[in-house]
Amino acid sequence: MAIITLTTDFGLKDHFVGAIKGTIYSELKDAKIVDISHSISPFNIQECAYILKNSYYAFPKGSIHIVGVDAEPTVENPHIAVYVDGHYFIAANNGVVSLITAEINPEKVFEIKLPDVLHGAFPVLDVFVKVACHLARGGKLEVVGKPFDDLKILKEFSPRVSNNGNTLTGSVIYIDNYGNVITNIQKGLFEAYRKGRKFEINARNKRLTEIYDSYSDIINFNLDKSRRKGPGDLLALFNSSDYIELAIYKSNLQTVGGASTLLGLDYRDTIIINFE
Repeated sequence: MAIITLTTDFGLKDHFVGAIKGTIYSELKDAKIVDISHSISPFNIQECAYILKNSYYAFPKGSIHIVGVDAEPTVENPHIAVYVDGHYFIAANNGVVSLITAEINPEKVFEIKLPDVLHGAFPVLDVFVKVACHLARGGKLEVVGKPFDDLKILKEFSPRVSNNGNTLTGSVIYIDNYGNVITNIQKGLFEAYRKGRKFEINARNKRLTEIYDSYSDIINFNLDKSRRKGPGDLLALFNSSDYIELAIYKSNLQTVGGASTLLGLDYRDTIIINFE
């Protein structure tokens, strides 16, 4: 049976996640449910897309991903079921699917039209769960709705190139559990414009001229411990998803703070890279 994943902004205090899982198990006693995250910032499509984009591909082909962020349907954002890259995504047409699979064209997109469904305040339970269970049983998308050709495309978060290719302007798209700041500038884009040149990353009043491949690369073990960089120092690196990330080495967001609080950076704030 296909895996059903859950990604929502519901948190864990309320009954929502429990009700979703209980309903799935009531329909499919052998269901395989995986929580990706229930801590997405409320209605934050970009954050949701970042987490799903960097996790869905690790699941087997045929997995079904319920996206419970900004899920209430409207005339402009109907419910959709999308088959892309061997995976199913069930979401509102709010742009999240286009951000998750930006480089891949969907094979099938259907507007969900279930008979005898009351559209209330809990559409993830009322609609998405029914579609997910249908697909998990081996059902076809054609049964749950009609072909849809108006998939919403979001592109406003792409980095900007200016100054004849000498400047990249990116934005903060995610702040992780450690307070690390993830930008929307990926390694491929950075290297394409860098062309071997020196560079400077400008984040608030901080300047960085080196990007590491891992957090501990900031430490020069050839130096005496008293002269090394280490815990509490700022660094930039290409994270595991190949995005430029700013971090405070071995910092704790809950105590002394992380890169986001210590640099004063928040979602959508600007990061500028200048090439020499």
